[in-house]
Amino acid sequence: MKSPRSTKTKKKNRRNFLKNSALAAGGIMIVPRHVLGGVGYTPPSDRLNIGYIAVGGRGRSHVNSTSSQNMIAFCDVSDETAADIYKKHPKVPRYKDFRVMLEEEKDIEAVMIATPDHTHATIAMAAMRLDKHVYVEKPLTHSIYEARMLTETARKRKLVTQMGNQGSSGDGVRDICEWIDAGTIGEVTKVHCWTNRPIWPQGVQTPEGKFEIPESLDWDLWLGPAPQREYNPAYLPFKWRGWWDYGTGALGDMGCHIVDPPFKALKLGYPEAVEASTVQAYISDFYEADYKDSCPPASKVHIFFPKRGELPPVELIWYDGGIMPRRPDELGPNEAMGDWDGGVIFEGSKGKIMCGVYGKNPTLLPTNLMKDFKKPDQTIARVKGSHQMQWVDAVKANDMKAVSSPFEYAGPFTETVLMGNLGIRSYDHKVLKPGKQPDHWAPYDYPGRIRLLWDGENMKITNFELANQFVKREYREGWSL
Repeated sequence: MKSPRSTKTKKKNRRNFLKNSALAAGGIMIVPRHVLGGVGYTPPSDRLNIGYIAVGGRGRSHVNSTSSQNMIAFCDVSDETAADIYKKHPKVPRYKDFRVMLEEEKDIEAVMIATPDHTHATIAMAAMRLDKHVYVEKPLTHSIYEARMLTETARKRKLVTQMGNQGSSGDGVRDICEWIDAGTIGEVTKVHCWTNRPIWPQGVQTPEGKFEIPESLDWDLWLGPAPQREYNPAYLPFKWRGWWDYGTGALGDMGCHIVDPPFKALKLGYPEAVEASTVQAYISDFYEADYKDSCPPASKVHIFFPKRGELPPVELIWYDGGIMPRRPDELGPNEAMGDWDGGVIFEGSKGKIMCGVYGKNPTLLPTNLMKDFKKPDQTIARVKGSHQMQWVDAVKANDMKAVSSPFEYAGPFTETVLMGNLGIRSYDHKVLKPGKQPDHWAPYDYPGRIRLLWDGENMKITNFELANQFVKREYREGWSL
């Protein structure tokens, strides 16, 4: 419901502004300020009407980066989390339930969503069905099925969309694409991607006990489509990332930042297979611990892509939880590999490229090659301003392609990232087949011993049926797409 403290202000949209702003008195026309000019002034008729869903945490950046636009309404299930934004913008109407906001605030043209992963798709779909343009934080969705549905809906309704993997608008990604297109390192057949995540609890047992729900939090709305569960401070704030019901682990959190350069530069599409190993399954086998609700503390995932036209097959290897690839021989012993958050190494037939997270600071290996390296001509336009404002400008221009990470791209990309999670979850046989296990494993009893084969078009593992339970999740009543 709307906060009783808010005062609803009169809103003027683009359609009626000019009619209401030019008034005649005694034959004298009152000229709007934007006609007279004003440095940095954006007239209301040129502003986008935005509704913000989740304004604490990452949502603060959305509000701050688009503050030049019309802030029609804020929505957050926690008054405490959103307190600083509410204080900074006291006149903007507030809601706790996004459904009520979308119903009451008819002037909203576009929505920015920064909720936990498990509610991305439900909220985005509700907004798109009302023909609202949407910006959704990464990962785009919680499941492969959801990514496919959002992609198809955005295409059918011709909406301007953007996933919040802001590095996709950076110069580094564009540099890497141009270098690889120019054949700088030849044919790329292997890519290593790694992160220092998780930096939140993972590989822990499901918490127990009953705790009082904070007065500032609407726990039922926070749960959304997830299974009904008692409130526990083990889930909030931020720690939700490590629980399968709400987050997507280290891979879901950072994969959309780190895997973006190779996915774009190598023109990757649906993978054809995945195999994974995790620390969690090892601990579960030997210590009988129940970690099925928690993402593993560390994992390694191999994702295999087929040929794409004349481009060769690619193996992409993901590492998290402190696991890292072997240092390239071309990298000096005292040279940093990647950056603090992680990095990427492309292995080509003629050389290697290394970069940090978001594709930052790409460099040839060995690094001394950069001294005489003549960069190819720029063939990809650079983005001026923020990833968020790129989307705002594209909405105003009604240009679905004038963004770096539209759902047409971000949907299949997110499916690939979540395909890695399907491999991770399938590796733990106790999740798949609870209860007493046989004395002798057969390959299909223990998927860690096989490679899972993927039919991307039909969203289906073809050689291990139990793994398909992770393609689409069950929704709590009243919260389905």
